[in-house]
Amino acid sequence: MSGSKIPVSVLVVIHTADLSVLLLERADHRGYWQSVTGSQDPGESLRQTAEREVREETGFDPKGFSLRDWGIENEYEIFAEWRHRYPAGVTRNTEHVFGMTVPSPQPVRLAPREHLSYAWLPYRDAAERCFSWSNRDAILLLPRFVSRDGGK
Repeated sequence: MSGSKIPVSVLVVIHTADLSVLLLERADHRGYWQSVTGSQDPGESLRQTAEREVREETGFDPKGFSLRDWGIENEYEIFAEWRHRYPAGVTRNTEHVFGMTVPSPQPVRLAPREHLSYAWLPYRDAAERCFSWSNRDAILLLPRFVSRDGGK
């Protein structure tokens, strides 16, 4: 049976100005760590998707922090085990990268069906822990974005 998920998603790198990065461990794959991510719902802008996913996965109110579209778009093949969530024949996803600056590592309210645990790590350590190449690459770009806007 095919699903109805839209093959457009957001990746939100939540970080501090001193380059600590929040990672979440997936509930459906112990040991798979990632930033906030999720698919666009019908009628949502990419920013609305990013805001919703941040709220759902962390409990943070993104309106209280600086959320910024980094203007990065990645296309990748959807893992075969997750293709059933998409319409028949859909095999690729387009991901849009955002960054969100918080003043310091914050406690996270996990969505238990989605994530098991969280960690705040120095950005290089966070990049190494990610299972996704696009998430790793986005985190490694963090110093460029923080120096450009002072972390805001």
